[in-house]
Amino acid sequence: MEVPPAVTARLLLHPLSVREAERIVARAPRDGDLWAEGYPQDGDVRGCGGFLRGVFGRGDPGVFRAYEVRLLESGLAVGGIGFHGPPDEVGVVTVGYGLVPGVRGRGYASEALRALVETARVAGVTGVKGDADLDNPASHRVMEAAGMRCVAEIDGLRHFYLGF
Repeated sequence: MEVPPAVTARLLLHPLSVREAERIVARAPRDGDLWAEGYPQDGDVRGCGGFLRGVFGRGDPGVFRAYEVRLLESGLAVGGIGFHGPPDEVGVVTVGYGLVPGVRGRGYASEALRALVETARVAGVTGVKGDADLDNPASHRVMEAAGMRCVAEIDGLRHFYLGF
């Protein structure tokens, strides 16, 4: 399935193909890949691994996949964002994201998450959830900036949710 990228004022969320996700898992860019210092991070590798397991187990997830976060002007890959899989039995999706340290603090994560939330809303989900360690207030602010609200604190994690 051909999934279009999500474009924001400063970012392009590039939907990853199986081949691209495999290169990220292997940390093996091909000629022409523009990867920022420190990309991919461990979270990107885990996220792409989950995406690949889902593709091989359930088939193409459509929009509910892994995306590479790229700077719109340069095409430089600075992180990843995506869904942990298709919507659950009540129509809720789980999201995850991460950016390389060199671009943090510029609002890119919030911008990317707002675009991903809108992708989920347009696709008809009933809600979006995510979580972050209690000692990660920057990630809490990212989810709040995307309209998600804290709904619980359990086992060292703060859980966020946005319903449609």
